[in-house]
Amino acid sequence: MTKRHLRNPFSRLSTPELPTVGPGDTALVTGATSGIGQATATALVNAGFRVIGTSRDPGSLNSVANTPEGVTLVPLDLSDPASIDRLPGELEKVRAGTVSVLVNNAGESQNGPLEELPHDAMTRLFQINVIGQVEVTQKILPAMRDQGRGRIVFVGSMLGSFPLAHRGSYGASKAAVKAFGFSARRELRPFGIGVSVMEPGAIDTGISQRRTIYVDRNGPYADEFATMLKNLNANEAEGISAGIVADEIMEAVTDPRPKPLYAVGSSAGVAFPASRLLPRDAMHGIIAKRHGI
Repeated sequence: MTKRHLRNPFSRLSTPELPTVGPGDTALVTGATSGIGQATATALVNAGFRVIGTSRDPGSLNSVANTPEGVTLVPLDLSDPASIDRLPGELEKVRAGTVSVLVNNAGESQNGPLEELPHDAMTRLFQINVIGQVEVTQKILPAMRDQGRGRIVFVGSMLGSFPLAHRGSYGASKAAVKAFGFSARRELRPFGIGVSVMEPGAIDTGISQRRTIYVDRNGPYADEFATMLKNLNANEAEGISAGIVADEIMEAVTDPRPKPLYAVGSSAGVAFPASRLLPRDAMHGIIAKRHGI
């Protein structure tokens, strides 16, 4: 008796192969003069892409000094809707052509207990980390869709999957980005465009010196917040390099079957499987303990 071939019932749900992007294509990386954006822009240049980076002030000494070799900078301030509206024109000025790879990286890191977060601060955070990234993507998509291939990577955070006390606004913004990315993945697949979300854990990028903080230093949350922040800074100082995150982003860019989610750092290989087994409160407790609270 011949063996019957057993069809995998989930085969239709697996990631289909998409048209690839590669050397000679144009890549746009937001926030390309520091951290993950800088490392990713460098990796894309090394892989043969033409790379356009963004900076709020491309002409500043800091931006000029930190622009990777081979990267062309254009101005973009995600907190300013008018700046986002000007992005297509700025890309035309440098003759960028059709953008085949978009890495939505620029963002703000915010900290503070829920009760003490100012309205204006939360509004700015979501404009930069969520609405700004979505609107940049909207500017790029028509041409990418017309050419029938492309890759979009939203740089989120493991805090979008594993919330931490006193970092609720930041984690919420990254969870929102993930939802947009996952839904767009289905929307854009028929047009040959792959969408992925990158969730890094603790990274040694110096971001501890740039994050915004909102807390009453004499208020009821002050002591626990100070403990959390001290441990957060220590974890990031011992975290993985931005280059390791960039390597994962390059996997999403170059793989013909890009995964929906890439995660690296902070024991990501253990954290995500564990989250499917442990009660939610237990998992959140582990995250809190790692930060001394």
